[in-house]
Amino acid sequence: MSDEHAVFVNFVLTGDGFGEEAERDAVYELEDRLEAALAAAGSGELDGHEFGAGNAQIYLYGPDADALFRSVEPLLRTAGLPPTDAVLRFGSVEDEGCRVEVVRFGEEDGSNGGL
Repeated sequence: MSDEHAVFVNFVLTGDGFGEEAERDAVYELEDRLEAALAAAGSGELDGHEFGAGNAQIYLYGPDADALFRSVEPLLRTAGLPPTDAVLRFGSVEDEGCRVEVVRFGEEDGSNGGL
């Protein structure tokens, strides 16, 4: 994956640990939907998730961060557990100098749906 772009989708969970069961279930469900959308678009792949310290993150990789994000953005905006942001990396995760964009989600764009 050294030459691939990435999109990291971030969530804030209840408490300072691994969140509530319903929050984790919402992340798992969203992952299934994201995998299907990425496969249909042929824009990349989901490479897993991480929970801890009151946060969750989903990792997406592919050749074009814009295409990755376009493939999943509608699902993120209607997710049962709304993400706080998505970080688009236009270069390898090892490339500290690559372009990075952050797309914020929240009440102002109507995506704060809750569980």
